[in-house]
Amino acid sequence: MTTPGRFPEPYGQGSGANLADILERVLDKGIVIAGDIRINLLDIELLTIKLRLVIASVDKAKEMGIDWWETDPALSSRARRSELAKENAELRERLAELETGRQEETGRSLETGRRQEADRQREIDRQREIDRQRETDRPHKEAP
Repeated sequence: MTTPGRFPEPYGQGSGANLADILERVLDKGIVIAGDIRINLLDIELLTIKLRLVIASVDKAKEMGIDWWETDPALSSRARRSELAKENAELRERLAELETGRQEETGRSLETGRRQEADRQREIDRQREIDRQRETDRPHKEAP
C-alpha cells in the first residue's frame, strides 16, 4: 500500500553528490585501465591488441608526464601555429635554394653563351685570315 501524499524519489536523487565525489577523486588521483586482446589460431598469434586507458585531470596527466595534446596540431592552436611556422621556414629555405640554383644556372648559361660567342668570333676571324692568306698566295693575273 502506498501513501497518497508521497511520490517515489526520482532516479539518481541523492547519488548526485556521491557521483560528483567519485568523479573528483578519479580525476584527482587518476585511474588506469589496461587490457590485452590476443587472437591465436593453432598456437600462431594472429593479432594482438593492447588497450591502455588513462582517466585523469589535465593537471594530473601533466604531473605524470602525459601532455601529447599540447603538441598535436588537431587539438592545440599553439601546436598548429608552431607546425605552420616550421613548414613556412622549410618552404622559405627550399625556395632560397631553388632561387640560388636558378641564379647559378642563369650565370652558367650567360657564361656558356659568352664562351660560345667568343668561339664563333674566333672561328670567323680564323676563316678571314685563311681567306686573306689565299688571296696573297694566288698568282695575280696581269692586266692585258
